[in-house]
Amino acid sequence: MNASEATEMNDSSDSLFRRLEQLNEIGAALSSERDIHRLLEKILIAAKTITHADGGTLYRVTEDGKALRFEIVRNNSLGIALGGTSDNPISFPNLPLMTEQGAPNNSMVAAYAVINNKTVNIADAYTEAGFDFSGTRKFDERTGYRSCSFLTVPMKNHEGEIIGVLQLINSLSPDTGAVQPFSRAEQRLAESLASQAAIALTNRQLIVQLEELFESFINLINLAIDEKSPYTGGHCQRVPALTMMIAEAANTIQEGPLADFRMSEAELYELKIAGLLHDCGKVTTPVHVVDKATKLQTIFDRIGLIDTRFEVLKRDVQIATLRKLLDLRKKIDPAAESACWAECWNEVENLDEEREFLRRANIGGEAMKPEDQQRIRDIGTHRSWRNAAGVDTQFLTADEIENLAIRAGTLTAEEREVINHHIVSTIKMLEALPWPKHLKHVAEYAGGHHERMDGKGYPKGLTREQMSVQARMMGIADIFEALTARDRPYKQGMKLSQAIGIMRKFSQGGHIDPDLFDVFMRQGVYRLYAENYLDPEQIDAVSDA
Repeated sequence: MNASEATEMNDSSDSLFRRLEQLNEIGAALSSERDIHRLLEKILIAAKTITHADGGTLYRVTEDGKALRFEIVRNNSLGIALGGTSDNPISFPNLPLMTEQGAPNNSMVAAYAVINNKTVNIADAYTEAGFDFSGTRKFDERTGYRSCSFLTVPMKNHEGEIIGVLQLINSLSPDTGAVQPFSRAEQRLAESLASQAAIALTNRQLIVQLEELFESFINLINLAIDEKSPYTGGHCQRVPALTMMIAEAANTIQEGPLADFRMSEAELYELKIAGLLHDCGKVTTPVHVVDKATKLQTIFDRIGLIDTRFEVLKRDVQIATLRKLLDLRKKIDPAAESACWAECWNEVENLDEEREFLRRANIGGEAMKPEDQQRIRDIGTHRSWRNAAGVDTQFLTADEIENLAIRAGTLTAEEREVINHHIVSTIKMLEALPWPKHLKHVAEYAGGHHERMDGKGYPKGLTREQMSVQARMMGIADIFEALTARDRPYKQGMKLSQAIGIMRKFSQGGHIDPDLFDVFMRQGVYRLYAENYLDPEQIDAVSDA
């Protein structure tokens, strides 16, 4: 062996060693890629790189196993980039694996590789016999390209199933740039890459399928909540959507306290799952408490019972009046009769007015005046009625007085505790699950959305410093959604300006994170959410103050 041959052998060995190292690096990169489209693109680009190919196509076997679908097409000389992350769709028809007569489609190289589970290495497509390259020739005529060498490699997963095909075109000499056949070494490298790529792709597909199944189970839980109460199902969908809007806004902020805050794709997915599960504990909350639209509502609105009692009292007043009139018949005293009727209608009027007052009180609201609360107690205890057993009893029961005198909303303190317990149930349920490493914070994020920056929240009374930024995001999303929601049984959705006014006070008063609220406002998250989820009538001008 002369010196020139020895040098050429060393150069060839060095080149092969470098490409083997590159193959290892590619394998590691493929294993870490989460996005299917980027993964497919990386596979083809890597195959082109290690074989010095000018162009290439990656096909995937269709779901029914009857054809090959174009996924990625690349050609350096022609500047073609179709599929993948290019945003340029591929319009080519699928390659059938069988002919119309039902025979194997062995005339198409890519189909042949799948049908025969065999790599096809062609030195020159224009002189190769046995394959149909008419489509390739038409492409060359149209573009002025010369498709010469082809390397077509089936992609087999760990179970030996062919899931796709790598087809590389025109190996270029690293020294001269001339088109040359694909070498045996390049074929082995491409086959090795195809094997790694198929396994990486299969693993990614399995992970995606598991994630889709997992999210379907989550949506099943939310559907159960929705079916149980139509007033909370929308909340379970809107809160995670708003949370992700806030997270994406925080990810792009370039100045202020959150300028260095960034979330990776995996961390964003973890937050999304937490958002979807943030109220899963509501499956344990009694429906009559969740759906309590009025103060006296249980499985029905008990205001109807009070209406009946008022009718009984009015009847009793009229009966008593008629009895007095009968006694007066002996004396025939028109003035006394008129006074009796006046007293009767005055009392009936009082009863009607008190009934309307209690009906208004039953609806609930932002805040009941102390004097109105006292009036409820007076009506309940000072009046009496004869019940079905013929026993005189106070007009309102203690439970009815407690409910009607609720200062704000429709829930008693005990019922509010029942509602608040849903977050405890949520935490217990989520902490009981064997979360993988990349989802280990789900319980903490989901369980912190009712905490406050000043430590006055629940269930743990955490302060801002004890909470993650993600949990604080969910707190803002949960409150804003609740203020603007149109599907609550006890209130209408607020106007945007009113809701923002309350949120601003919450930010200043230690309820929500002021830095995140600043992002929420400056990045226009509130406006984006409103345009997508609020009634147009709710969207009004919001002041900057």
